[in-house]
Amino acid sequence: MSGITTHVLDTSKGKPGVGVSITLEFLGSDGWKEIGSGTTNSDGRLPTLLADDHKLEAGTYRLNFDTKNYYQGQNLKSFYPTVPVTFEVEDTAQHYHVPLLLSPFGYSTYRGS
Repeated sequence: MSGITTHVLDTSKGKPGVGVSITLEFLGSDGWKEIGSGTTNSDGRLPTLLADDHKLEAGTYRLNFDTKNYYQGQNLKSFYPTVPVTFEVEDTAQHYHVPLLLSPFGYSTYRGS
């Protein structure tokens, strides 16, 4: 399993956020570098965000959720065109699950399990 996982729940519908494009970046000495990307599946999950053999490094990571295109695909407007979620990894042996609860005019996130 990937060391970092995520899923999206569209709380305005009470259903998974299907088709949300996501990128994962790592903050290195030369700035942000994309290390993974993909689109959520029918369950709102992106199981292939990182390759199974990808070794996590301690440091700062950022998930970028493309909410503008997700809502435009439904002919809806949203206030936040992207949702960046920045977090720190200290213990690289742990699994980090970072879900996004989303609606057109708000969002929240938390460290999941």
